[in-house]
Amino acid sequence: MAKVELKGKWLECVQGDIARQDDMAAVVNAANAQLRTGGGVAGALHAAAGPGLAEECEPMAPIRPGEAVISGAHNLPNQYVIHCLGPVYGVDEPSDRLLADCYRNALELADSKGIESIAFPAISAGAFGFPLETAAAVAMNTVGRILPQLTNVERVRFVLFSAADEKVFSSHLPRS
Repeated sequence: MAKVELKGKWLECVQGDIARQDDMAAVVNAANAQLRTGGGVAGALHAAAGPGLAEECEPMAPIRPGEAVISGAHNLPNQYVIHCLGPVYGVDEPSDRLLADCYRNALELADSKGIESIAFPAISAGAFGFPLETAAAVAMNTVGRILPQLTNVERVRFVLFSAADEKVFSSHLPRS
């Protein structure tokens, strides 16, 4: 695990399973526009949460790239799931700004709900084709800039599927 303190708040990177972050109040779903189960993060979270998650999300869909919405966590060990639709690389433009919007909107939504801890996956870096290095740089730059300004969010964790992905994200942690 790599972590950095930013004005009394913590930003960390770990390798792990986004559906098993029992010490985090919220987890972020790298959602599809219809907020349905799918592959990758969305599939893992929906499978662990149970059918109630899909039922709760149905009236909130569709969402647009960069948008974030919140639901309960159902059978997950968290209180909330924040669903973000990341951009499809090379299709949804400007992709860097839309990806940054995902992180900003999720953090601002969490803060407005009094959430103190939130775990993110590598949004858009899987099936949506965003290059991992660029995705990590956008994610860390955005979160590193916004986190110190938030009132309630105290801890942000990036949960990466592989050790290689965790190493890339850790290399982009901002300086404290």
